[in-house]
Amino acid sequence: MTRLVPDPEQPGAWYVRINGTDHSWIDPEDPTRLEFDYMQRIADVVDAHADEGQRLRVLHIGGAGMTLPRYIAVTRPTSPQIVLEPDVALTEEVRRLVPLPRNSGVKVRPVDGRTGVAEIRDDWDADVVIVDAFADASVPAELTTLEFFADLRRILAADGVVLVNLTDKSPFSYVRRVLAGFSEIFPERLLSAEPATLKGRRFGNVLLAGSAVALPIAALARRAAGSVFPYRILHGTHLARFGSGATPFTDRDSSPSPEPPGGPTFFR
Repeated sequence: MTRLVPDPEQPGAWYVRINGTDHSWIDPEDPTRLEFDYMQRIADVVDAHADEGQRLRVLHIGGAGMTLPRYIAVTRPTSPQIVLEPDVALTEEVRRLVPLPRNSGVKVRPVDGRTGVAEIRDDWDADVVIVDAFADASVPAELTTLEFFADLRRILAADGVVLVNLTDKSPFSYVRRVLAGFSEIFPERLLSAEPATLKGRRFGNVLLAGSAVALPIAALARRAAGSVFPYRILHGTHLARFGSGATPFTDRDSSPSPEPPGGPTFFR
């Protein structure tokens, strides 16, 4: 089954489409072009986290078309990157139709996120961990638990940052529970989303960022205001109020993210 679909409006670009849902967009001629709004938000955090061009050790949980690994390989050459992607058939299709550049520094492991993270040694010291994994149109339940976040903290550098892409809609019962577990592991946190999503007008992507050290809030606020896809950032007391009263997901009590209303959609 073909999952890479040519973009009819952009020659040379591709969508990664699985069961009617577009999970990624790739332009191999311009890997810095990010068509999905949440991917631009992830890139904003990565770019604000370290100086321009600085080499970073990055772990991706979920690969799809390797959009973000390509972006980092171009903007931060020689960065060692590991991608955990259990869909071997999809990875082979990407390699055949839209291969990564030679010497990209990206290594793909054919395992799920929980298994792959458990196999990484304690001192790997990831600068950035990006959790952007979906089973059909939902985030897998095992990737949002308190225990999983603790395992991510184990492999993270002292000043590293974890980014988790979620989907939900108001009143954000799911996101609030994920945030509750995230907050127990990472003392510094922020949430970003499109204004329409935060105001309850649409189902959409919600990004969490967490670290043991202060996050670059001011730099991200400037990027949010000037973004092609404007977004809002919640942190501090505003974020605490947003998540008030929620209990964490655990390995004994977890749930995938809610599916988009009306069936398959586009993650943009």
